[in-house]
Amino acid sequence: MLAVASKSGAPSTAAASVAGSLEAAVGKDVLTPQTTADGIATFWVAPDKVHGALAHLKSGVDQPYRMLYDLTAIDERMRTHPQDHPASDFTVVYHLLSFDRNKYIRIKTALTEDRAVIGTITDLWPAANWYEREVWDMFGIRFEGHPHLERILMPRTWIGHPLRKDHPARATEMGPFQLPDAKEEAEQEAMRFRPEEWGMKPGRDGQDFLFLNVGPQHPGTHGVLRVVLQLDGEEIVDAVPDIGFHHRGAEKMGERQSWHTYIPYTDRIDYLGGVMNNMAYLMALEKLAGIPVPPRAQVIRVMLAELFRIISHLVWYGTFAQDLGQLSPVFYTFNDRERAFGIIEAICGARMHPNWFRIGGVAQDLPKGWDGLIRNFLKYLPSRLAEYDKEVMQNRIFKRRTQGVGAFTTEEAIEWGVTGPGLRACGLAWDFRKKQPYSGYEQFDFDIPTGTRGDCYDRGQVRVEEMRQSLRIIEQCVDNMPEGPYKSLDALACPPLKDRTMHDIETLITHFLGVSWGPVVPRGEALGAIEATKGNNGYYLISDGSTTSYRTRIRTPSFAHMQMLPLMARGRMIPDLLAILGAMDFVLADVDR
Repeated sequence: MLAVASKSGAPSTAAASVAGSLEAAVGKDVLTPQTTADGIATFWVAPDKVHGALAHLKSGVDQPYRMLYDLTAIDERMRTHPQDHPASDFTVVYHLLSFDRNKYIRIKTALTEDRAVIGTITDLWPAANWYEREVWDMFGIRFEGHPHLERILMPRTWIGHPLRKDHPARATEMGPFQLPDAKEEAEQEAMRFRPEEWGMKPGRDGQDFLFLNVGPQHPGTHGVLRVVLQLDGEEIVDAVPDIGFHHRGAEKMGERQSWHTYIPYTDRIDYLGGVMNNMAYLMALEKLAGIPVPPRAQVIRVMLAELFRIISHLVWYGTFAQDLGQLSPVFYTFNDRERAFGIIEAICGARMHPNWFRIGGVAQDLPKGWDGLIRNFLKYLPSRLAEYDKEVMQNRIFKRRTQGVGAFTTEEAIEWGVTGPGLRACGLAWDFRKKQPYSGYEQFDFDIPTGTRGDCYDRGQVRVEEMRQSLRIIEQCVDNMPEGPYKSLDALACPPLKDRTMHDIETLITHFLGVSWGPVVPRGEALGAIEATKGNNGYYLISDGSTTSYRTRIRTPSFAHMQMLPLMARGRMIPDLLAILGAMDFVLADVDR
C-alpha cells in the first residue's frame, strides 16, 4: 500500500486507507501520492484512469466524496517540477469533498501539450459541466464526451486561452483595441442565441416556443447577466445562463502581482464581502509560507468578517424584497448597512473595499473607541431585524412568491456543488466555521440555522437568522478581545511591522524589499477555504519558490450556484425566475472573476 504523508510528514491513516482503496480500483502502477502544504490527500492518476478513480471516490468507498468541490487546471510549462511530480505540460486538478469524513481529496492528472485531452466527468457530477467549459476556455484542454464544450467566460470570438502562460497578461502586451464595423457585426452575430446548439427544440405539439432574453441589462439580474428563457406561454421550459460579461482575469492578475500586492484584488471578487475575500486568500498563503497568526489578529479578522457578513446580507435582504415588489425595505436595510460601514471606515480607513488584512495578521491595531462603536451597533440592529421580519418574512404576499419556489433537495445541492445558506436551507447543518474551524472559530458559541424545504423562502430565513448569529459572534469578539500583537513577527509576514524598520539602512532595505517585491514563498501548494457570505470561497495557490504565485485558482460559490439556475427554473413562471435569482444571493464578479 502507498504511504501517504500528512503535512507533518508522518503517514496519515485515513489517507493511506483511501490510497489502498484507489489502488484496488485503478491499479497501483498509475497512482502516485504527493505531499502538500495544506495536508490534503493528493494523488496523481493516469489520464485514462481518472474517470474510474473519481467514480470510485464518489460511490465506491466508505464515507464517499460526494461533492465535486472544484475542477481546474495548471499550465506547467514554465514551472520547475518538484521531485514528486510526474512530467506534465498541463495538469487537471479535481478537488472532492466528503461530508462524512469532513475531508477534501485532490486528484491530479498530467497531460502533454500535444495531447491535452481527457474524458468528461459530467456523467458523474452535473456540476462538472461549467467547470470543464471553463478549463477549455482558459487552457484549451478538451473534455471528450462533454455535451456542450463552448467558451463560458471569454467571448466566442476570442483567440487563445488566457490562463496559458504564453497568453498576454496585460493590455500593453497586446495591440491597440479596434472595433471596425465588420468586427462589431461579427461580435453581435456571435452573441445570437441559437437553440439548436443547446439541444433545444423549436416547439412541441405543433406550437413554437418563445425564446426570451432576460438581461444583461435587466434590473432583476443585479448586473450584467443574461438568461435566455425557453418559454411555452409563460411557463419556463428551460433556461440558459450566459455569464462572463464581468470577467476581468482575476486569476491571471494573481499570477503577475506579488503575494502582497494581490490582496486588494481579492476585495473585488465578492465585492459585497469585503475582507472575507482577503481571509480566504491569506489562509492559503499562510499555509504555504508556514506563517502563524497571533490570537489578537485572528479575533480581529473574525469580528470584521462577521460584520461584513451582516453588511452583505443586508444588501441581499433589501434587494430580494425589492425584486418581489416591496420597495420600502431596501431603503431601511441600506441605511443599516451605512451604519456598519461607519464602523468599517473607523477601523480600516475605507468602506466597501478596505483591503485591511495582511500576510500574518491585519494592517493596524484597533483604534481607540472601536468597542463603543460596535457595542452601539449590537444594540441597534436586533430590533431592526425584528421589524424586517414583520415587513418581509411574515408578509403573506412575500410567502406566496417564495414558498415552494426554486426548491431543491440536499442530494441535488451536493451534486451541483451548493454550499452556504443554499445547502443549509435543505436541512444539512454544514457550516465550515463549525466543521473545519479557522481563525479560532472553534472558540465561539453560535448556532447553524437550517431550513426544511430548500426553497426560496427557506434560503431567506437562513440568511436572516445568520445575521443574528453573526451579532452573537461579534459580541464575543468585543467581550474577549485578546491582548498581544496584531500581526505575526514571522520574517515572511508582509509588510514588516513598522517598529521593526527605520532603525538603520539594513532594516529600511528589508522593509522596502518586503513591500515592493513581497516575500519569497517556499515551493508548494495549498487550499484555503472559508464560509463566506454566499457559500464556500476557496483559494488554491501554487508557489514555485518565487515572489509571485505560479497559479492562483479562485473557487467561488456563486459560479456553482448559478449553474443550478435551469434546474430551479424549469416548470416555473417568468416572475418566479426573479424570486429564484434574488434568493440565490449571487454577485456577478463572484461568478465571473
